Amino acid sequence: MTTIRAVATHDVVQQLHPRPVTAEDEVGKAVGKAIDSALSRYSHEFSRQFRPTHSSIHRYAAEVLDDELDAGAVELGSADREAILGQIDGVLRAFRKSEVFGLARPRSRLILIGEDAGIYAQPDYWDGRARFFEMKSYHAVPTPPDVALQLRIFQLAFPTCVGYLACFDRHTVPTQVSIDRVPVPSEPEVRATLAAARAVALERGVEKVLEFVDAPMIRYPIPER
Repeated sequence: MTTIRAVATHDVVQQLHPRPVTAEDEVGKAVGKAIDSALSRYSHEFSRQFRPTHSSIHRYAAEVLDDELDAGAVELGSADREAILGQIDGVLRAFRKSEVFGLARPRSRLILIGEDAGIYAQPDYWDGRARFFEMKSYHAVPTPPDVALQLRIFQLAFPTCVGYLACFDRHTVPTQVSIDRVPVPSEPEVRATLAAARAVALERGVEKVLEFVDAPMIRYPIPER
């Protein structure tokens, strides 16, 4: 049996781009989780030929928001909560009109580096064949370093797909949408990303028996220095 050490993409990103978490960040995380969960359900149900109503998805987003705020011990005034729910409503409506709506979330893939380190990678949506989309509920252009790293890891996991960064900016009225193709990483960027991700996995990863891993695998050799 072959033993590897594996981490998720967000573990790599957080380790390489750490930042202190403020109360504002906790609210942002809760809002992001509510939006991500609601859009995923909206798109998934539609792809299965269901017809979820806007109001039902909005209620679901509100439930997730409240659960996340409770889990983070964050209190919001009623006015702030209503303002956030208004932002979520705008994102839902913009998403419904976008090309991403109706797409499914891909299965998580394992990037296997040198037969000893693994990175689990799962972008938000894909068309099942040639394109994947990572969604942000804020304007992420120009792309921040942590998001750029996340996208490069997804590109390594889905090497035959074209990647897109889909931004639905909840801070604007109406919600501003941008869907931009992600540049193909250069060879030096690929080597640097693989080396950095492997180092995180070997240091912080959970041990897995490779033969028991139930995920599609994309293999890369240990990058040369």
